[in-house]
Amino acid sequence: MTSPSPLLSVRGLSVRFLMPGGRRVAAVSDAHFDVAPGECLALIGESGCGKSVLASALLGLLPANTQTAGEARLGDLDLLSAGERTLAREVRGRRVGLIPQSPAAHLTPVRTIRSHLEETIAALTPARGRTAVRAAAEAAAARTAFPTDHLDRYPHELSGGLAQRAATALALVGDAPLLLADEPTTGLDRGLVKHTVDELRRHVNAPTQPTHTGRGLLMITHDLAAAERIADRIAVMYAGRIVELADAADFFGSPGPRHPYSLGLLRALPDRAFAPIPGMPPELGNLPSGCAFAERCARTSDACGTRPPMTGAVACHHPHVTEERRA
Repeated sequence: MTSPSPLLSVRGLSVRFLMPGGRRVAAVSDAHFDVAPGECLALIGESGCGKSVLASALLGLLPANTQTAGEARLGDLDLLSAGERTLAREVRGRRVGLIPQSPAAHLTPVRTIRSHLEETIAALTPARGRTAVRAAAEAAAARTAFPTDHLDRYPHELSGGLAQRAATALALVGDAPLLLADEPTTGLDRGLVKHTVDELRRHVNAPTQPTHTGRGLLMITHDLAAAERIADRIAVMYAGRIVELADAADFFGSPGPRHPYSLGLLRALPDRAFAPIPGMPPELGNLPSGCAFAERCARTSDACGTRPPMTGAVACHHPHVTEERRA
């Protein structure tokens, strides 16, 4: 059985911020990954490593002082070269549904949730009449178990969990085949985290038109427990670069991660053999010429003075071997 063609195919995506004085900050460097229909790829890493910048680049939401390179193909469309008009009319909401970080902060405070939904639905399907739009808004709320009697409330009147459901409903109204969730569990207690990721998984598995094979989900998170619960594959980002790609079952189970940074992330979890990673990540505006993790790594050698290539889905001169990872 052949694998389905990816919904999203990213090759060599790089993002540079042009700072005063001509200084350049390398926020994302040479990212490669795919997202297939019915699949969740979790992009994990510490805060500030470039995950959200990557997501913003895909949707053309970066500031004016930004340079991008590479490709990010959504079917036959390259998102990085598409103009603002194309992104606004054809991509955002219709082909990619965005679930933003801190949903309540992205909702207009003086408008009700019903108003948010109806406005979005009317923009995506302008031929619908007012009655049809109202019915579609209530159906969208029901899809995420958002209570109908809360539709006329304002964002500040919602709990974190309900704000998350409202944001998810907005992301789904266009029946987009690809969802992009940026830190969807931030600020939620553990019970709500489980509920949120389970609901996202349900929406990923749900058949969509025209593929009938499920949505793709790119979930950006530093919550490894949430990633373990929902993801099919894991992409680990460090200092703006993806350093490992792995099946989630292999990454969290056996044989385990291969990159020393990935292994350090798992060992830093409280429910594992807790061992924090020493040191601090380098500044993105002052990256070393070699491996960015070298100064924090116990496996460093002279070879680490050069940047390691992505070989066998891991960017490391000294990746962990199976026997070590099983120990």
